[in-house]
Amino acid sequence: MADPFEHVSDSEHWHIFDQIGGGLSIPLPSFNIFGHHFVITKYMWLELIAAFLAIAIFVPLCRRASAGGLPRGAWWNAFESLLTFIRDQVAKPTLGEHDADRYVPFLWTLFVFILFCNLLGMIPWMGSPTASISVTAALAVCSFFVIHGAGIAKMGLLPYLKSLWPHIDAPGGVIIGLMIYLIELLSSVIKCFVLAVRLFANMFAGHVVLAIILAFIPFAASGGLGLLWGTVSLASVLGVVALSLLELFVAFLQAYIFTFLTSLFMGMSLHPAH
Repeated sequence: MADPFEHVSDSEHWHIFDQIGGGLSIPLPSFNIFGHHFVITKYMWLELIAAFLAIAIFVPLCRRASAGGLPRGAWWNAFESLLTFIRDQVAKPTLGEHDADRYVPFLWTLFVFILFCNLLGMIPWMGSPTASISVTAALAVCSFFVIHGAGIAKMGLLPYLKSLWPHIDAPGGVIIGLMIYLIELLSSVIKCFVLAVRLFANMFAGHVVLAIILAFIPFAASGGLGLLWGTVSLASVLGVVALSLLELFVAFLQAYIFTFLTSLFMGMSLHPAH
Protein backbone atom coordinates (compact mmCIF):
# COMPACT_ATOMS: atom_id res chain seq x y z
CA MET A 1 0.00 0.00 0.00
CA ALA A 2 1.26 3.49 -0.85
CA ASP A 3 2.58 5.69 1.91
CA PRO A 4 0.18 8.67 2.24
CA PHE A 5 2.99 10.90 3.53
CA GLU A 6 4.91 10.35 0.29
CA HIS A 7 2.53 12.63 -1.60
CA VAL A 8 2.87 15.53 0.83
CA SER A 9 6.67 15.44 1.05
CA ASP A 10 9.40 16.77 -1.18
CA SER A 11 11.10 14.14 -3.31
CA GLU A 12 13.77 13.53 -5.94
CA HIS A 13 11.17 11.54 -7.90
CA TRP A 14 7.77 12.76 -9.04
CA HIS A 15 5.29 9.99 -8.20
CA ILE A 16 2.26 10.21 -10.48
CA PHE A 17 0.53 7.04 -9.27
CA ASP A 18 1.58 3.82 -7.56
CA GLN A 19 -0.98 1.14 -8.25
CA ILE A 20 -2.00 1.46 -11.93
CA GLY A 21 0.22 -0.37 -14.41
CA GLY A 22 2.98 -0.82 -11.88
CA GLY A 23 3.09 2.87 -11.04
CA LEU A 24 4.76 5.85 -12.66
CA SER A 25 7.63 7.69 -11.02
CA ILE A 26 9.55 10.37 -12.94
CA PRO A 27 13.16 10.93 -11.82
CA LEU A 28 13.96 14.63 -11.55
CA PRO A 29 17.13 16.15 -13.05
CA SER A 30 20.26 16.28 -10.92
CA PHE A 31 23.82 17.48 -11.41
CA ASN A 32 27.01 18.12 -9.49
CA ILE A 33 28.20 21.60 -8.50
CA PHE A 34 31.72 21.84 -7.07
CA GLY A 35 31.53 18.25 -5.93
CA HIS A 36 28.08 18.56 -4.33
CA HIS A 37 25.13 16.58 -5.66
CA PHE A 38 22.21 18.89 -6.39
CA VAL A 39 18.68 17.81 -7.34
CA ILE A 40 15.88 20.03 -8.64
CA THR A 41 13.22 18.48 -6.41
CA LYS A 42 9.49 18.29 -6.90
CA TYR A 43 8.78 21.33 -4.73
CA MET A 44 11.39 23.36 -6.60
CA TRP A 45 9.60 22.66 -9.88
CA LEU A 46 6.26 23.56 -8.29
CA GLU A 47 7.70 26.85 -7.01
CA LEU A 48 8.87 27.65 -10.54
CA ILE A 49 5.38 26.84 -11.84
CA ALA A 50 3.83 29.15 -9.21
CA ALA A 51 6.23 31.95 -10.15
CA PHE A 52 5.53 31.45 -13.86
CA LEU A 53 1.76 31.56 -13.27
CA ALA A 54 2.11 34.77 -11.27
CA ILE A 55 4.15 36.40 -14.05
CA ALA A 56 1.93 35.12 -16.85
CA ILE A 57 -1.25 36.40 -15.20
CA PHE A 58 -0.30 39.62 -13.48
CA VAL A 59 2.28 41.19 -15.80
CA PRO A 60 -0.24 41.54 -18.68
CA LEU A 61 -2.90 42.63 -16.18
CA CYS A 62 -0.66 45.35 -14.73
CA ARG A 63 0.30 46.56 -18.20
CA ARG A 64 -3.36 46.99 -19.11
CA ALA A 65 -4.07 48.75 -15.82
CA SER A 66 -1.10 51.12 -16.22
CA ALA A 67 -2.33 52.00 -19.70
CA GLY A 68 -5.63 53.12 -18.17
CA GLY A 69 -7.72 50.24 -19.43
CA LEU A 70 -10.89 49.37 -17.54
CA PRO A 71 -11.29 45.83 -16.15
CA ARG A 72 -13.18 43.60 -18.58
CA GLY A 73 -14.36 40.06 -18.08
CA ALA A 74 -14.54 37.83 -15.03
CA TRP A 75 -10.86 36.82 -15.26
CA TRP A 76 -9.45 40.35 -15.13
CA ASN A 77 -11.94 41.54 -12.52
CA ALA A 78 -11.27 38.56 -10.24
CA PHE A 79 -7.50 39.01 -10.11
CA GLU A 80 -7.65 42.79 -9.99
CA SER A 81 -10.03 42.48 -7.02
CA LEU A 82 -7.41 40.40 -5.21
CA LEU A 83 -4.73 43.02 -5.77
CA THR A 84 -7.06 45.86 -4.83
CA PHE A 85 -7.99 44.03 -1.63
CA ILE A 86 -4.33 43.61 -0.61
CA ARG A 87 -3.62 47.29 -1.33
CA ASP A 88 -6.70 48.81 0.31
CA GLN A 89 -7.44 46.35 3.14
CA VAL A 90 -3.92 45.17 4.06
CA ALA A 91 -1.20 47.60 2.99
CA LYS A 92 -2.84 50.98 3.60
CA PRO A 93 -4.30 50.26 7.07
CA THR A 94 -1.02 48.77 8.36
CA LEU A 95 1.62 50.84 6.51
CA GLY A 96 -0.21 54.13 6.14
CA GLU A 97 -1.18 55.99 2.97
CA HIS A 98 2.30 57.47 2.50
CA ASP A 99 4.31 54.21 2.70
CA ALA A 100 1.79 51.71 1.31
CA ASP A 101 2.35 52.29 -2.41
CA ARG A 102 6.10 51.72 -2.02
CA TYR A 103 5.68 48.25 -0.55
CA VAL A 104 2.46 47.08 -2.22
CA PRO A 105 4.36 45.33 -5.08
CA PHE A 106 6.24 43.19 -2.54
CA LEU A 107 3.03 42.33 -0.68
CA TRP A 108 1.26 41.53 -3.95
CA THR A 109 4.09 39.23 -5.02
CA LEU A 110 4.18 37.53 -1.63
CA PHE A 111 0.43 36.95 -1.55
CA VAL A 112 0.13 35.68 -5.11
CA PHE A 113 3.15 33.36 -4.88
CA ILE A 114 1.96 31.78 -1.62
CA LEU A 115 -1.58 31.48 -2.96
CA PHE A 116 -0.48 29.68 -6.12
CA CYS A 117 1.84 27.40 -4.12
CA ASN A 118 -1.10 26.52 -1.87
CA LEU A 119 -3.51 25.94 -4.75
CA LEU A 120 -1.13 23.64 -6.63
CA GLY A 121 -1.69 21.13 -3.85
CA MET A 122 -5.35 20.91 -4.83
CA ILE A 123 -4.40 19.40 -8.21
CA PRO A 124 -3.91 15.59 -8.31
CA TRP A 125 -0.27 14.43 -8.48
CA MET A 126 1.01 17.90 -7.68
CA GLY A 127 1.70 19.22 -4.18
CA SER A 128 1.94 22.37 -2.09
CA PRO A 129 5.52 23.67 -1.72
CA THR A 130 4.24 25.56 1.33
CA ALA A 131 3.79 22.18 3.03
CA SER A 132 7.58 22.18 3.42
CA ILE A 133 9.13 24.04 6.36
CA SER A 134 12.14 24.86 4.15
CA VAL A 135 9.95 26.80 1.73
CA THR A 136 8.00 28.66 4.40
CA ALA A 137 11.24 29.42 6.26
CA ALA A 138 12.69 30.98 3.09
CA LEU A 139 9.56 33.09 2.70
CA ALA A 140 9.83 34.15 6.36
CA VAL A 141 13.48 35.15 5.84
CA CYS A 142 12.41 37.35 2.91
CA SER A 143 9.76 38.94 5.14
CA PHE A 144 12.32 39.43 7.93
CA PHE A 145 14.69 41.41 5.72
CA VAL A 146 11.91 43.51 4.22
CA ILE A 147 10.35 44.21 7.64
CA HIS A 148 13.57 45.56 9.09
CA GLY A 149 14.94 46.86 5.81
CA ALA A 150 11.89 49.12 5.47
CA GLY A 151 12.55 50.70 8.86
CA ILE A 152 16.28 51.10 8.17
CA ALA A 153 15.63 52.61 4.75
CA LYS A 154 13.27 55.16 6.25
CA MET A 155 15.18 56.15 9.40
CA GLY A 156 18.73 54.91 8.94
CA LEU A 157 20.44 52.04 10.76
CA LEU A 158 21.35 53.70 14.05
CA PRO A 159 18.09 55.67 14.45
CA TYR A 160 16.13 52.49 13.70
CA LEU A 161 18.04 50.48 16.31
CA LYS A 162 17.61 53.38 18.74
CA SER A 163 13.85 53.40 18.14
CA LEU A 164 13.68 49.88 19.56
CA TRP A 165 15.07 51.08 22.90
CA PRO A 166 12.23 52.11 25.25
CA HIS A 167 12.54 55.33 27.25
CA ILE A 168 11.86 54.52 30.92
CA ASP A 169 11.98 57.25 33.59
CA ALA A 170 12.33 55.08 36.69
CA PRO A 171 15.02 53.73 39.00
CA GLY A 172 16.93 51.07 37.13
CA GLY A 173 15.41 52.28 33.88
CA VAL A 174 18.59 51.57 31.90
CA ILE A 175 18.67 47.92 32.96
CA ILE A 176 14.94 47.49 32.34
CA GLY A 177 15.31 49.22 28.98
CA LEU A 178 18.19 46.92 28.02
CA MET A 179 16.13 43.84 28.91
CA ILE A 180 13.17 45.08 26.87
CA TYR A 181 15.52 45.96 23.99
CA LEU A 182 16.97 42.43 23.93
CA ILE A 183 13.49 40.94 24.14
CA GLU A 184 12.40 43.14 21.23
CA LEU A 185 15.33 41.94 19.12
CA LEU A 186 14.52 38.33 19.96
CA SER A 187 10.82 38.84 19.27
CA SER A 188 11.62 40.15 15.78
CA VAL A 189 13.13 36.75 14.98
CA ILE A 190 10.36 34.82 16.72
CA LYS A 191 7.68 36.69 14.75
CA CYS A 192 9.09 35.51 11.44
CA PHE A 193 9.67 32.00 12.82
CA VAL A 194 5.97 31.87 13.73
CA LEU A 195 5.09 33.01 10.20
CA ALA A 196 6.97 30.04 8.76
CA VAL A 197 5.57 27.48 11.19
CA ARG A 198 1.97 28.71 10.89
CA LEU A 199 1.90 28.43 7.10
CA PHE A 200 3.75 25.10 7.04
CA ALA A 201 1.64 23.50 9.77
CA ASN A 202 -1.70 24.45 8.21
CA MET A 203 -0.83 23.31 4.69
CA PHE A 204 0.99 20.13 5.73
CA ALA A 205 -1.70 19.03 8.18
CA GLY A 206 -4.51 19.54 5.68
CA HIS A 207 -2.86 17.48 2.95
CA VAL A 208 -1.86 14.73 5.37
CA VAL A 209 -5.47 14.36 6.48
CA LEU A 210 -6.62 14.11 2.85
CA ALA A 211 -3.93 11.54 2.05
CA ILE A 212 -4.76 9.40 5.09
CA ILE A 213 -8.49 9.40 4.28
CA LEU A 214 -7.75 8.25 0.72
CA ALA A 215 -5.41 5.57 2.08
CA PHE A 216 -8.43 3.86 3.67
CA ILE A 217 -9.52 2.74 0.18
CA PRO A 218 -6.51 0.47 -0.67
CA PHE A 219 -6.37 -0.61 3.00
CA ALA A 220 -9.98 -1.80 2.85
CA ALA A 221 -9.37 -3.48 -0.52
CA SER A 222 -6.31 -5.37 0.73
CA GLY A 223 -8.28 -6.52 3.76
CA GLY A 224 -10.84 -8.31 1.61
CA LEU A 225 -13.80 -6.57 3.22
CA GLY A 226 -16.18 -7.27 0.33
CA LEU A 227 -19.18 -4.94 0.24
CA LEU A 228 -17.71 -2.96 3.12
CA TRP A 229 -14.92 -1.88 0.76
CA GLY A 230 -17.46 -0.01 -1.37
CA THR A 231 -18.87 1.75 1.70
CA VAL A 232 -15.39 2.74 2.88
CA SER A 233 -14.47 3.96 -0.61
CA LEU A 234 -17.62 6.06 -0.96
CA ALA A 235 -17.20 7.55 2.52
CA SER A 236 -13.53 8.33 1.82
CA VAL A 237 -14.25 10.03 -1.48
CA LEU A 238 -17.08 12.13 -0.03
CA GLY A 239 -14.92 13.04 2.94
CA VAL A 240 -12.07 14.11 0.69
CA VAL A 241 -14.40 16.24 -1.44
CA ALA A 242 -15.74 18.02 1.65
CA LEU A 243 -12.28 18.57 3.12
CA SER A 244 -10.96 19.74 -0.26
CA LEU A 245 -13.47 22.58 -0.22
CA LEU A 246 -12.19 23.49 3.25
CA GLU A 247 -8.59 23.26 1.99
CA LEU A 248 -9.47 25.61 -0.86
CA PHE A 249 -10.60 28.18 1.71
CA VAL A 250 -7.50 27.53 3.83
CA ALA A 251 -5.26 28.14 0.78
CA PHE A 252 -6.62 31.68 0.41
CA LEU A 253 -6.78 32.27 4.17
CA GLN A 254 -3.17 31.29 4.87
CA ALA A 255 -1.86 33.40 1.98
CA TYR A 256 -3.81 36.35 3.39
CA ILE A 257 -2.62 35.77 6.99
CA PHE A 258 1.05 35.53 5.99
CA THR A 259 0.79 38.71 3.91
CA PHE A 260 -1.23 40.59 6.52
CA LEU A 261 1.15 39.77 9.37
CA THR A 262 4.16 40.70 7.24
CA SER A 263 2.52 44.02 6.44
CA LEU A 264 1.61 44.54 10.09
CA PHE A 265 5.19 43.93 11.24
CA MET A 266 6.43 46.28 8.52
CA GLY A 267 4.07 48.95 9.81
CA MET A 268 5.49 48.49 13.32
CA SER A 269 8.99 48.90 11.88
CA LEU A 270 8.11 51.99 9.85
CA HIS A 271 6.13 53.66 12.64
CA PRO A 272 7.70 52.57 15.97
CA ALA A 273 6.06 55.46 17.82
CA HIS A 274 2.63 53.95 17.15
